[in-house]
Amino acid sequence: MSIIAVAMSGGVDSSVTAALLKQQGHTVIGITMRLFTPHSNGSGSAVHDAALVAEHLKIPHYVADFTPDFSRLIIGDFIEEYRQGHTPNPCVRCNRYIKFGMLLEKARELGAELLATGHYVRKSVDPDGTCHLKVAENARKDQSYFLYTLTQQQLRQVMFPLGTMVSKDDVRRLAREFALPVAEKSDSQEVCFIPGDDYVAFLESNGVSDAADGDIIHLNGTIVGRHHGTHRYTIGQRKGLGVAWSEPLYVTKIDAPRNVVLVGEQQHVYADGLQAEEVSWVIAPEGDEFSATCKIRYRHQPVPCRVRLTEGNSCDVRFEQPQKAVTPGQALVFYRGDELLGGGRIVRSCSGNHVQEGPSCASV
Repeated sequence: MSIIAVAMSGGVDSSVTAALLKQQGHTVIGITMRLFTPHSNGSGSAVHDAALVAEHLKIPHYVADFTPDFSRLIIGDFIEEYRQGHTPNPCVRCNRYIKFGMLLEKARELGAELLATGHYVRKSVDPDGTCHLKVAENARKDQSYFLYTLTQQQLRQVMFPLGTMVSKDDVRRLAREFALPVAEKSDSQEVCFIPGDDYVAFLESNGVSDAADGDIIHLNGTIVGRHHGTHRYTIGQRKGLGVAWSEPLYVTKIDAPRNVVLVGEQQHVYADGLQAEEVSWVIAPEGDEFSATCKIRYRHQPVPCRVRLTEGNSCDVRFEQPQKAVTPGQALVFYRGDELLGGGRIVRSCSGNHVQEGPSCASV
């Protein structure tokens, strides 16, 4: 049997992961990441609850303090992205740099052969050693979207025991059967470092409110209102604009350098395609042009698209049907069937309506 380190967050999923692996006869090590100054539902309680579970399972438990790195790589980037008018996805970066970077390295230092996490995703390995990631059996809980940056080298060192679980009820049932101290703990839905999921308060407490109020401008050039900081808006937003117009208006662009929020009618929120950068692949495509399905946000249903790779780990994407609220800063993730191929970071949308200023996507 293997020596396996488990990334223990103090939640039900990672705790059941540790219990299952121990039940299977593996030597299990628990590691909890300390990532930021604790708040009431943050990393302080994570360390405490994970330690309780480790004690219950009679496994070693370690705390890895990544606070400075998390502050620089994740929180700092999150704040800067909002300053630029983008809507970032910090979980993708955390998986890339912290969980499957620094934590994986820590696991190896402690003598572990593998790192297990509570992610809902399935991994398979070909006879030649090529690793594949597929959506979880429980599609509603699937987290493959957040894991597109994993490399083949990393995948050979990680495992996801919950990927074949049919429902969260099954995981809860196992937690009770193992008598885990966190069996009834509620799931965390928010970004871990933002208390109460209050993005605006967090950003303003970190200096993003420095910019003065600015104009809300219709695509036809008419000033229709005032905003109180571009960080309060995201692409596709309809509610809370505080403007009067003959038709419902939606945010179509956030121009942070000009301190302007652009709005338009619903048809202007749709885009024919997008451009993405920082593209990486779990399974590299054959050729520079191919068809796939893609998601442009976590809860987005995968849609057919055509992809053309461009210089500098970038790509142009054209959707089979226009898609709503393509948002710079969010992750673009590619699939073929139920298999994750890779993804990148959206930098602009492209369409005949020019929802986002900048170069239009080339035909693909």
